[in-house]
Amino acid sequence: MMEPARIESALEILTYHGAENKPLDQICHGYFKARRYIGSKDRQAISAYVYGVMRHRASCDWWGLERGLSPLLMGSYDAARIRLLAYLWLFEKTARDQIGILFSGEKYAPEILTDKERSIFVKLPELDKLSPWVEGEYPEWLLPFLRRRFGDDLKAEMQAFLSQAPVDLRVNTLKATREEALENLKNTGLAVGPTKLAPLGLRIEGRENITQTTAFRDGIVEVQDEGSQLVVSLMDVSPGQSVLDLCAGAGGKTLALAAKLENKGRVVATDTAEWRLKRTKERLKRAGACNVELRPISGHQDKYLKRQKERFDHVLVDAPCSGSGTWRRNPDQKWNIGPQDIIELAALQQSLLETAAPLVKKGGSLVYATCSLLCEENEDVAQSFLEKHPEFSLDPCGINGEDYLSLSPLKNETDGFFAAKFVKRVE
Repeated sequence: MMEPARIESALEILTYHGAENKPLDQICHGYFKARRYIGSKDRQAISAYVYGVMRHRASCDWWGLERGLSPLLMGSYDAARIRLLAYLWLFEKTARDQIGILFSGEKYAPEILTDKERSIFVKLPELDKLSPWVEGEYPEWLLPFLRRRFGDDLKAEMQAFLSQAPVDLRVNTLKATREEALENLKNTGLAVGPTKLAPLGLRIEGRENITQTTAFRDGIVEVQDEGSQLVVSLMDVSPGQSVLDLCAGAGGKTLALAAKLENKGRVVATDTAEWRLKRTKERLKRAGACNVELRPISGHQDKYLKRQKERFDHVLVDAPCSGSGTWRRNPDQKWNIGPQDIIELAALQQSLLETAAPLVKKGGSLVYATCSLLCEENEDVAQSFLEKHPEFSLDPCGINGEDYLSLSPLKNETDGFFAAKFVKRVE
């Protein structure tokens, strides 16, 4: 594809995203699936434009607003054009005459620039200081939430979220040791090394397609962020025990738990979306895990759960959350939530812990985890649970002995994760 055609494709994806309330990765997947003639290099280039715009949307919106071209007041197509033009000018440093060539209106190229759109390239006087949410590339309403979480480190933490996340792998110990998996991947020509914190983690340099390797196809490795691996490591699982993964999703942590059990004992993975569990079934087969029961449930008040009082040695509540810890991978998520969502999510998270508490055996553990940065979904929920449940005590699980595990790209080079570990008293 010529560059104007790539720009036109990026514009189409951004327009679809503005018009539909769907995750950006789903829209990209559907777009490319319907256009199989687009090659891998072109897909990478188009995706780079799309995700670049979403990572820097606050700046692009501000730049347009200063010229009387606020994307927030436009339809999805016009808003996508303004954001893409601002991104090319501000962050790609594309010369204005080159942008004119890209937006020529010729075959496969975007429509020709309007006079108003050309004002995007007029330089404004330098400002002494931008608003924190423009510098940090997030919606203005999130400022007090993020400031509470990061304090004086806010600016640096948000800058770290603008980088591209690495590809992390977890070694499946049912099939190989970390050393064997590392050697296998190196033999394929990949630049890979061990992760710093997760004992079974590997990190790949660059954006290689790991799914095409024999190590992935044979179930030796699974794609899983190092932070997610650390959450699972908090559960002191031993072969023969019973474990419940209450919100299993696509099964990343379920697979890790099955391996820790060495195919002995059992893992029960529940979720309200049966299609997610079907995807987990395929992953379990590839991994050689045969000790997992997949059970779709109607919700956290499902009759099955009510019959499981004190049946599990360990329970994991990997709760639905804002996903703010995954902004490096999913920059669109910060624009798909609002203050009311945080309130509703916190209520759901507390309800899930209420459901999980009776299911834990005396002496067993309950791990609460999110991929959120916000205290309202993390520490506040954990403290509320402890106040209501004196039968549980907090087991400090932070990397340096803190009460909670709290990870971020800046400090830990992982996605943003939170975890709290509670132990049920024997008496």
